[in-house]
Order: sequence, then C-alpha cells, then structure tokens
Amino acid sequence: MEYRGVTRRFRNRHGKGEMTAVTNVSLGIKAGEFVSLIGPSGCGKSTLLNMGAGLYAPSEGQVMVGGKPVRGPNPHVAFMLQKDLLMPWRTIQANIELGMQIRGKSRAERQSVARSLLERCHLKGFEAHYPHQLSGGMRQRAALARTLAIEPDVLLMDEPFSALDAQTKMVLQQDLAQMLASEGKTALMITHDLTEAIALSDRVFVMSDRPGTIIEEIAVDLPERDSPLQRRKLARMNDYVAHLMDLLHVGREDHLG
Repeated sequence: MEYRGVTRRFRNRHGKGEMTAVTNVSLGIKAGEFVSLIGPSGCGKSTLLNMGAGLYAPSEGQVMVGGKPVRGPNPHVAFMLQKDLLMPWRTIQANIELGMQIRGKSRAERQSVARSLLERCHLKGFEAHYPHQLSGGMRQRAALARTLAIEPDVLLMDEPFSALDAQTKMVLQQDLAQMLASEGKTALMITHDLTEAIALSDRVFVMSDRPGTIIEEIAVDLPERDSPLQRRKLARMNDYVAHLMDLLHVGREDHLG
C-alpha cells in the first residue's frame, strides 16, 4: 500500500473556502508489514485511512493498493473501527458471515470460514449468541473475525481497541498480532496509545498538526512483533515511547493548552 504525495481538502460549511486535512503525505507499506500512524487529534489520520479504503479520493496525489490506484471501495481492503458495529438482530456467527454473504459466498463456505474464525478468536460456543449478550472485548473479537472473514490483503484499523479496558486490550492485541503474522497480512493502524504503536508495529509514522504531514518515520527494531505481550516487557520499549512523547510534545504546557 502506498500514498504518493497525497493532499486532501474539504469545503468548509456553507461552501465558503476550504480546509486542508492532510498535505503532501508520502508513505509506503510493504506486504506483510504492520504500520502505525500517530499524531495530534484532528491531524488527518482518519482521512488517510478513508482514502486508503476508497471512501473518497485525494485532492492531489494518489493512493495505491497492490500497485493499482484506489478508485473506490476495494475488495482487497478491510476496515475495522473503534466501535464493533455488529448488527444486534444477527447472531455472532451471522455477523461474521455478513461480508461473505454480501460477496455472494455459498452458505456452506460462509459457515466453514465463520466457525474457523470463531475458534481462532476464542468465541467458540458463542455462535448463537447476540451482540448484547457479549462483553465489549468479545464483541470486538467478533468484529475482528468479521473483518478477517473476507480475507483482505490490507487491514485498515482506526483505534480498534481504544474503548476496551487495559487488560482486555492487551489480550486482543496479542491475538491480532499472531493472526496477522501467521497469515502475512498488511496492516495500517491509527492509535493514540504510544505503547500500543510500538508493541504491534514494524514502523511508526508520526504526523504533524493539521494540515497533517509525516514528520518522522520510526523503524521499531525489536524482536517478537507477533507477541506484543513479550515486547512490552523489553526495556527498550520505554526508549521508543519516550521518543514518541517528545515528538508529540506530550506533557508540554503549549501542547496541553
């Protein structure tokens, strides 16, 4: 996946003037790589993901997936959000099957894939439950299973674990990392959790205030990308997090104001 000199402008309310969300963003993500995107609130991180998903086009520049320009929603790209957005009237298995059903997969194929993912996402036995019967962490597991069910090449994630408690978040991070590593999936994730960014990623891109642009690329030279729980125990984790805090001016009075 690649962003080539991407700028995106939006018309202000009532059509008076324009607001530039991101400007001249260039970054590339190699196949099988996990990349995190961090930056101040409102700097255009979600705008980049939306363009990657084909929800709208850049004002300038180009977004590429698999070497081809993104010109609309792409069947090889999946999007996972902070909210699980499960349909309350469908069982957990039926929710997981939704994307496959939309794509015309047979019932037998949908059921086979869903059952496999239910087991891998530690939801076996909850096939016939409804979303309101599950905890927040379990619903997010179901959302992850639904996302992976369509077998995307690229997974875009917008703060997928931010609504969860710290312990549940770490467990789901571990599950996600192991599944993506085992299948060689490519992932781009937005997060405000600096430790999460380092624990999960091969590289981290840091954005400026709006209009957002890339101000630094950090290669995470730590072992065990497929085990963020183990990475969290490494002393060098703190060095990376401290560097990100400095780049984002975390704790400075001008930042807080």
